Amino acid sequence: MKNILKSTLLLMCGMGLFAACADDNDSNPTLQQPSTFVLNEPSYAAQIVALENSTEIPFTWSQPDYGFPAEVSYDIQASLTGNFTVSTDEANADESGATIPDYAVVASGLFGGSGSMDATTLDRNMVQIAQWTENTVPGTQTVYVRLAASTPGAATIYSNVVTILTGPYYIALKDAAPELWYLVGECVGDGSWNNSAGGIGSAIFPLLTLADETYDKVSGKGVIAYTGFFPGGKGFKLIKTPGDWAEQWGAGDAGYVKNDGGSGNITVPSDGYYTVKLDTKNDVLTIEPYDGAPRAFTSMGMPGGYNGWDVNANLMNAYDTYGGENHAWSATFNAGEDGEMKFAADGGWDFNWGAASFPYGQGTQNGANIPYKAGSYTVFLNDITGQFMYIEN
Repeated sequence: MKNILKSTLLLMCGMGLFAACADDNDSNPTLQQPSTFVLNEPSYAAQIVALENSTEIPFTWSQPDYGFPAEVSYDIQASLTGNFTVSTDEANADESGATIPDYAVVASGLFGGSGSMDATTLDRNMVQIAQWTENTVPGTQTVYVRLAASTPGAATIYSNVVTILTGPYYIALKDAAPELWYLVGECVGDGSWNNSAGGIGSAIFPLLTLADETYDKVSGKGVIAYTGFFPGGKGFKLIKTPGDWAEQWGAGDAGYVKNDGGSGNITVPSDGYYTVKLDTKNDVLTIEPYDGAPRAFTSMGMPGGYNGWDVNANLMNAYDTYGGENHAWSATFNAGEDGEMKFAADGGWDFNWGAASFPYGQGTQNGANIPYKAGSYTVFLNDITGQFMYIEN
């Protein structure tokens, strides 16, 4: 009887140990290292994608088998030859110009089983890789596309290669303008949630460049920011393109989320000044309290050589008119010729901002004159940080 009891207890312990191990494996699955995964052939593969008339070029794929549903980040890579040895990022980092690229990372930081690459970004990279001139761009060009997949703890792997047929066009290879995202919501601007292009400066306002940051010469990606007053509990979001809700940042269950159609509005916990900072290259959004007591101004002028340095002429429009304290300004500026100007508050020179940079920069008190170029612009200024930008109309 004792032996039977002992055997039964041993069997029960063994079963319990086995169950515990099984539970442990379920909660701590073993990461497998896959060798590849499938990028699906696009339905439009046999058609010519006219890049000048296109915006986004979509793709779908299956997730690599890591042994469990992992959070995977994907990059879309494109080549004109099917070789993926030297990227345009590597070539751009070589200031000597000796490095010749054969592929480009056209889109990065994608999640899920679908995503797209920007047609203009693809075309710009194609011109750089092929070194086309205005007269040598071909009527059609085959592009070889693959995906790179990465997840923590595993080596980067690559999908199969698919081809698409494109109709490229010539783009002069000047540095791309910084990628911008815009604030919109009930606690910014006029509080109307008007995300249209007509709402720029009144309902939506861009996060601006920072003086200590650099921006990708091809994609324009980098760190942009906005500092201002936000009331606690009031909602806002970020959008990439005025008039379009497709690309946006909102609030999710575990933080801020990008391009999630079900995301909620972003809020801050209490009234105060905050800095909204977005890293567009790595898709990281942070919102942190601003430590300072900014001075509020009632008017903002744009004095310069074109108006006899009159601080009361060409006044800018206040952005935050919903009831909060304003520190963001915008204006239309038409310059018939090159010149210099500054920003000056409340009809005097006691508070003025300038910097020897154009079309964007970060002005300082009594800083240098801004050397603008002839053209028509929408001008933005943040008087807390001195950030400014001139965007061609």
